[in-house]
Amino acid sequence: MRTPRTSGVLLGTALLACALTAPPALADVPARAPAASAPAAASLSAAPRLATAANFRDLGGYATADGHHVRSGVVYRSNSLANLSDADQQTLLSLGITLDVDLRNAKERSDDPDRLPAGIAYKVADVEDLTHGISFADPALGSLLYGFLMGLITGSSDIGQSIAYPFMVDFSGASRAYRDLLTSIAANPGATVFHCTAGKDRTGWGAAVLLTLLGVPKATVYQDYLASNTYLGRPDAVESSWLDEAFHEVDNVYGGFDGYVHKGLGLSDATIAALRARLLTS
Repeated sequence: MRTPRTSGVLLGTALLACALTAPPALADVPARAPAASAPAAASLSAAPRLATAANFRDLGGYATADGHHVRSGVVYRSNSLANLSDADQQTLLSLGITLDVDLRNAKERSDDPDRLPAGIAYKVADVEDLTHGISFADPALGSLLYGFLMGLITGSSDIGQSIAYPFMVDFSGASRAYRDLLTSIAANPGATVFHCTAGKDRTGWGAAVLLTLLGVPKATVYQDYLASNTYLGRPDAVESSWLDEAFHEVDNVYGGFDGYVHKGLGLSDATIAALRARLLTS
């Protein structure tokens, strides 16, 4: 099984061999997002926890910029669900979870299939999927060079992740996966859990997209993202610079988040409205 540190890096490595083109000029280095530290451990203990999936957590409770709140008990993010105990399976059912969306690639799914109780449907939304062909919204070599450069500038502990994050925005397979994730959440009448292996990179970007779409301020989005360091007990599990690079790619390729959601992910206004109606409360 690939380690959490390397999961997701396929987007920044193997895909390039099939898709190298002339790079565009590198954009100016973006301003860093507001610093945000992970929540204190005391505040984490109030959320539903799974003993056999350390990075499982509710995406609800966050305030939006316009005074709403993300509804709790509707969407959960997690790391691998392959080793769930019987007790944790029952916890999923008690939370009303009826759909599990798996963002992992085919090898990960084969090596460590999810262990789910009856009553929870399973859906694959493979962020690294190559079966529908390989294409990029931006020249792949440009994204590679940008990620590599930013990794050096920020002193990243993992250049592979610095490279991988822009590809989660650019790669057509990733766009299909995140579109499937969001449309599934909008259509599911029960609660949904989505995950990858460590629940921090592919899942982290999915959570960032959903929270941003709902109007959660960027500083709070970063706080949720960086909380993986606390849940996983690793101070360098994720770095804010990696998320910076994904958001930069959104602006560079699509001119902003709205363009990414409509053009990159292909979400309809009806789906966006359904997500907001389902997940926002006053």
